[in-house]
Amino acid sequence: MYVVLVGGGKVGYFLTRALVADGHEVLLIEERSDRAARLKEEFGDVVVVGDGCETTTLEEAGASRADVVTAVTGHDEDNLVVCQVAKSRFGVPRTLARINNPKNKEIFHRLGIDSVVSSTDVIYQLIEQQIPTGDVIPLAALRKGDVEIVEADLIERSPVCGKALSEIRLPPDAVIISIMRGEEVLLPNEGIVLSPGDTVIALVKSDREEEFRRVFSDTPWE
Repeated sequence: MYVVLVGGGKVGYFLTRALVADGHEVLLIEERSDRAARLKEEFGDVVVVGDGCETTTLEEAGASRADVVTAVTGHDEDNLVVCQVAKSRFGVPRTLARINNPKNKEIFHRLGIDSVVSSTDVIYQLIEQQIPTGDVIPLAALRKGDVEIVEADLIERSPVCGKALSEIRLPPDAVIISIMRGEEVLLPNEGIVLSPGDTVIALVKSDREEEFRRVFSDTPWE
C-alpha cells in the first residue's frame, strides 16, 4: 500500500515510523525545512519538503497512484485542502484528515473526506473515564469545542526549557495533561523539568490558546 502523509509533527512522525515498519511504501511531506531535515535523518528519502496543499507537490509525490492520502498537520483548513485536492484532482481512493476542532467533523464529511479523526473526541473519552466531573475544566466544554487540545513543541530557545512545571505560569483555564519525550509519555507533576524536543499537550479554553502558546514561544506551533 502506498500512503502519502502530509504533516511531519508528532502524529506524522509516529505514523510514518509505524507504516514503514509494517512494510508499506510511504512518503511524508513536511513544509518546514528544519523539521524535514530532522525527519530525514531517521527516514531518509521517505521525507520531502513541500506544501501538501499545493497540487504540484502532491503530483510530485505520486498522489495519482496513492492508495491513501492522510493529512495530519495542526491546521484543520490545511488538512481539508490536502484531502480535497487528493480526492478531486488525483482520484485518491481514500482520504483521511486529522481535525483539532470537533465542530469541523461534520463539515469535513459533507465535503467528501472519507475518514475524519478528532483528537479531541479521542482524548475526551479517555479523560471522561479518569477525571471526576467538575475538575478544572468542565468536560462538556471539551466536547462542545469550547476547549482545545493544544500541542507545544519545545525547541532550544523556548523560554520554558530548563524550568520545572511548578515554575511555569499558565493562563487561566489551561491544564497540562501530558508531556511527550521521545517515545515516552510523561504524566505531569510539579518536578518535571522541560527539555528541548518535548511536546507539551494541554487542555486550553479556546479564547486562551494564543496566550498559552506565548508562554512557550513567541512563534506559533503547528
